[in-house]
Amino acid sequence: MVNENKIYLTSAEIGSLWTSYMNDSMSKCVLGFMLKHLKDTDIKPAIEYAYNLASSHLDFLNSLFDQEQYAVPNGFTENDVNMEAPWLFSDIFCLTYVNHMARVGMLAYSGFVAMSTREDISNFFTEGLIDTSTLFNQTNKIALSKGILAKHPYLEVPKKTDFVEGKQYYSGLNPFTNKRPLNAVEISHLYMNVMTNAMGVMLALSFAQTSPTKEIQDYMLRGKDIANKHIKIFSEILLDNDIPTPRLPDVAVSNSTTQTFSDKLLMFHMSLLSATGTGNYATAAAASQRNDLVINYERLSLEIGLYAKTGADIMIKHHWLEQPPGTKDRNKLTRKKT
Repeated sequence: MVNENKIYLTSAEIGSLWTSYMNDSMSKCVLGFMLKHLKDTDIKPAIEYAYNLASSHLDFLNSLFDQEQYAVPNGFTENDVNMEAPWLFSDIFCLTYVNHMARVGMLAYSGFVAMSTREDISNFFTEGLIDTSTLFNQTNKIALSKGILAKHPYLEVPKKTDFVEGKQYYSGLNPFTNKRPLNAVEISHLYMNVMTNAMGVMLALSFAQTSPTKEIQDYMLRGKDIANKHIKIFSEILLDNDIPTPRLPDVAVSNSTTQTFSDKLLMFHMSLLSATGTGNYATAAAASQRNDLVINYERLSLEIGLYAKTGADIMIKHHWLEQPPGTKDRNKLTRKKT
């Protein structure tokens, strides 16, 4: 019997809830392992806060799914992490990782809030956005107190306003003409994309050395090479403008080769990083006003897309790629009936 007073979930809410469950279940596995080996008493509370956030989100989602008769995604469980594996990440790496993932989370939650209409769902995602922002600020504060916060470069504060004088402002493709200096918006995106790719390099290395599967090892090493290539391109643009390139602090990875996370989790995590990278490049391309920068972001996005496609093929091959909820294939249903 249909309850006429019930407010049903929209497609956007169903998709956002599914994505949230997948991301939080993965995060809980990674953060739980980090917590077991963390020694720094300044950093540990931030990682605990992140772990507790993921756990509380999963509790809410499981309760909601039961209430809505929504099939709970498989996601990730304790079977996807080897808690007995030796130390893998330095404490500073854990702090930098959580700071990076909090930035990813803020972008995700802001999108979820914008697409939600039912009050309880909107409240859940709004609280998630606030909590993730708190985590981001908390990890920034800890990194700053330890002198390891990678800050964006300083520029002279503008003393007057300027207007673009001509179309030359957008040029940059002609190798025989001088490119105009980067503006503050372009610098910020270049700098941030160097930082995120540097984190990707370290994660890909740790995933490659701890996976027992050669196919996964090769895929992760390919991801590391792509990230290093992108770092080189963005760094050279910054250096051409006499802007120092960012350096991550001691984000060390141990020499452990013991399997720490399941291959399924590793591949999902890399697909999340690839999707985030594509989004970052799209935002940077839209904000940049020099043609050469826009072209770079577009062609490098294509490279990430091809890499992600290979990853999806591997996940499908091993039955690791969980399908998001969707509509029924009406043509297929008709053929089956016939």
